[in-house]
Amino acid sequence: MSDESSTLYAKLLSETASITWEELEPFFARGALLWVAGDADLIAAAQAVAEDDRATVESWLGEGRMARLEAEQAQDWLERAPSLWAVVVAPWVLVQERAAKPSLH
Repeated sequence: MSDESSTLYAKLLSETASITWEELEPFFARGALLWVAGDADLIAAAQAVAEDDRATVESWLGEGRMARLEAEQAQDWLERAPSLWAVVVAPWVLVQERAAKPSLH
């Protein structure tokens, strides 16, 4: 990873935050939400989008690791209200469901 790439990664990481579905709904309505698979690195995905790394983005899209958020997923998030993590790479908002922490019982 180059210094410039590392700097962008750190910048995106610092701009990533927990968010509710209600806060994301306007972006969904505009078609500006990109879902990122839970096992993928959200920041690496955002970096690929920010750097216009078409090969990586197309690969992730083809593998189903990134996609425009579908209505079914939106409905599921509305009903379950899971913990979501998002980062803005204009004009997109990349969003990922945070993994549930295992209970310590």
